Amino acid sequence: MTTTTTDLTTEAKGTGQYADVNGIKLYYETHGTGRPLILLHGGLMSGETFGPVLSDLARNHQVIVPDLQGHGRTADIDRPIDIKLMADDIAALIDHLGLDKPDLVGYSLGGGVAFFTAVKYPDKVGKLVIVSANIRRDAIPPEMLAQQGQVSAAAVEFMKDTPMYQLYQRVAPRPEDFGRLLDKVGESMAKDFDFSNEVRGLQVPTLIVAADADMAPPSHYVEIFKLLDGGLRDGGWMGEGRPKGGHALAILPGLTHYNIGTSPLLAAVALNFIDGEQPSR
Repeated sequence: MTTTTTDLTTEAKGTGQYADVNGIKLYYETHGTGRPLILLHGGLMSGETFGPVLSDLARNHQVIVPDLQGHGRTADIDRPIDIKLMADDIAALIDHLGLDKPDLVGYSLGGGVAFFTAVKYPDKVGKLVIVSANIRRDAIPPEMLAQQGQVSAAAVEFMKDTPMYQLYQRVAPRPEDFGRLLDKVGESMAKDFDFSNEVRGLQVPTLIVAADADMAPPSHYVEIFKLLDGGLRDGGWMGEGRPKGGHALAILPGLTHYNIGTSPLLAAVALNFIDGEQPSR
């Protein structure tokens, strides 16, 4: 294992290491102490893009922040960018670190990875927070799907002034792989999907979070909440009408898909849910 200390986008500092899991050298950083929380970043980003909220999350928790396959300081391997496969990586990381049911917070692509970690490995997960992750491809407006369809290696030149490209060039083990990552992410986003059945089967308490001006409309996240037995009846004076699995929904005001991941509001609602009383299941 290699150990380094890395500065993030704020004053937050973490100990960075590599874990050999599933044939991938998975980079992760650890911040703070307390009940473990795994924090998963969005597509074309890395763990350090959570810098602005890391200090809040790590105040009373041990926050483990991996760089997913092909992102940040984790080099790509010969397999697709697939949230189900990356969920296997996170489950293997949980075992590697000997964590006892850590809570998972995932944003966008990382939300999908966190979701499938809980779907496939419910006994390894405490609570789940899914941020700005739609469960059907057709929940995204056609104009955004068209933009996603342009994500490929051909876009490298157009992205050289973007923070995503510059971050990758600064930290990636093989900076020349950025075009390969764009191709794989583009291929992943082009596939149709509907995870409604997987949502219905979730066995861990789950908080669905979205911005009020997210990539998918707020109504989509309400639909997800309904699949979890939420919003179907009055909650009751004592909360007796709330979803039986301890699930919850938060639509955060004044935010978009692109800034929710660094918002203090996100940290506040995630911690409120995670630190609340654990319902029986």
